[in-house]
Amino acid sequence: MKRKYILPLFLLIQVIILKIIWFFPDFVERFYSNGLYVFISAFSRTILGKIPFSIGDCLYFILIVLFIKWFWNKRQSWKLEWKTNLFNVLSFLSVFYFLFHTLWAFNYYREPLFEKMKIERDYTDSDLLTFTKKLIAKTNAVQNQITKNDSLKIVFPYSQNQVFEMNLNGYKNLSAEYNFFTYSNLSIKKSLFSLPLTYMGFGGYLNPFTNEAQVNYLGPMYSFPMTTNHEMAHQMGYASESECNFIGFMSSIENDNLYFQYSGYSMALRYCLGNWQVRNEKVFDQLLKTIHPGVLKNYQESDHFWKQYQTPVETGFHAFYDHFLKMNQQKDGMDSYSKFVNLMVNYYKVRPF
Repeated sequence: MKRKYILPLFLLIQVIILKIIWFFPDFVERFYSNGLYVFISAFSRTILGKIPFSIGDCLYFILIVLFIKWFWNKRQSWKLEWKTNLFNVLSFLSVFYFLFHTLWAFNYYREPLFEKMKIERDYTDSDLLTFTKKLIAKTNAVQNQITKNDSLKIVFPYSQNQVFEMNLNGYKNLSAEYNFFTYSNLSIKKSLFSLPLTYMGFGGYLNPFTNEAQVNYLGPMYSFPMTTNHEMAHQMGYASESECNFIGFMSSIENDNLYFQYSGYSMALRYCLGNWQVRNEKVFDQLLKTIHPGVLKNYQESDHFWKQYQTPVETGFHAFYDHFLKMNQQKDGMDSYSKFVNLMVNYYKVRPF
């Protein structure tokens, strides 16, 4: 077999293996997520965690520049040498695909958190209403504890670097009950691509090759702890967006600091309100009337920020990422972010918070 065919063939073999491994989540959970990945992630975060800037962002930038340069150099010979160029592209994708899954993405195929924590999947409108009212009460209470005035929005007093360190407290408290939520080897970076991320409509992302949690530093600070906790959950090997929202919420409200609790409660409440806006506008309007004006001012602050950056780029990228998630065992695509409401409602049916 000619050498140029080896890596493209390996890409095909990888796709077939992934189609098979989807049927064996227990195997992935045991041998990868709780086995090989533990060592890979610990090594990556230990080596890169102390570096103050994002190595992953730099690598992406270099790859983009090299791709543009390669494509430009091949522009005149593309039609004549299209087979060779195609095999070169497939070879690169094969290596990229292998590293992507080996270093992190096999976690897409692990045991779902619904099963791991024995949480029901379905809930009724009555369940959602009860939970939303509890969230409103908690969010209002924490907002009032901080401001002593229900009409004042939360103004965050900590720096973003302080948030990275202080988030460890929430995970420490959470892991006391669930040891599989133990977080170690802090490696969180303010993304060098924060402005592009803002135009795309994202608060952050995990670099699967360096295991650095990349956080968009431009957004409102009141939601920053919850966003960071979400990316930290990805670092622990949870690939599902809904699961990372759920873990991010729990670690936020388990934090001893009131500002971090507010970040979790207010963000979770926003997702529940979004559900009601779709389900029943009348109930949605009634619920809004019970929320402190200060909390609503934080929501308005967030809306104002994101509306400044709304462009067709965001719509196009969301469509691309929606397709990407569906290809990686998240059948709800972008909707999977809000599916963590299912986890919250059913988990807290029998638990106070």
